Amino acid sequence: MSKLSDLFIQCKKENRAALIGYLPAGFPNQSDSIKIIKAMIDGGVDAVEIGFPYSDPVMDGPVIQEAAEVARKNGITMAKTLEIVQDISATDVPTLLMTYWNPVERYGAEKFAKDFSGKGMEGVITPDLPVEEAGQWLGSAKTNSIHTIFVVAPSTGDERLNFVASNCSGFIYAASSMGVTGVQSNVANTASVLVERVRKISDTPVAVGLGVSNRTQASEVAKFADGVIVGSAFVKAVLQNPNDPATAVRKVAEELSLGVRER
Repeated sequence: MSKLSDLFIQCKKENRAALIGYLPAGFPNQSDSIKIIKAMIDGGVDAVEIGFPYSDPVMDGPVIQEAAEVARKNGITMAKTLEIVQDISATDVPTLLMTYWNPVERYGAEKFAKDFSGKGMEGVITPDLPVEEAGQWLGSAKTNSIHTIFVVAPSTGDERLNFVASNCSGFIYAASSMGVTGVQSNVANTASVLVERVRKISDTPVAVGLGVSNRTQASEVAKFADGVIVGSAFVKAVLQNPNDPATAVRKVAEELSLGVRER
């Protein structure tokens, strides 16, 4: 068992979904990113997804791309991201990393798994790593007790859905729609259909991401998903409140936390 697994068990007992909050590492800078993530936790975020800023983020929309560029210009590195992971995992909240595969490949998959697991990271979301090519990563992750989290989408066929789900642990990341991350006016009903398809083939918890930005949307998704992933809304709060970003993200977290409990 892990803190992440325990979280979903506890949320099920409480008849609610888990709230998973995302923020790029080092955004807007090293020290403030730690303060902001801790403010998210204080506001009710149940698990943290730390993003490693990347130059070609194929899954991320303009808001997160802007944040990643800020972090990159401020000199974020894997070593500095390790420090953030260590600091956040010490809060006892499940700590995950979302990263595109190229930085892991350059760092070394085995070294990456060992180093980040040693700092308290429990799981890794790899949105651009095909499961068919993930053999080395799956082995390294298993050796270091890391949850491997892959992304499925409304377009994922039944055969591939089964294959991807069978290689996920911790939870399965269900993209609510085709496209990139970002605040949306409504969450596509394709998300509920996708979650229903996953539940027919897997007992692994399913968390929905892409587009959730407010209490109403969080409540809608919580009715059919085990977890609600929110990123752009937190990043947007930081960008719009440069003088006091921690307070702004805490307020967003508080509203979303109420939403995931409104089943």
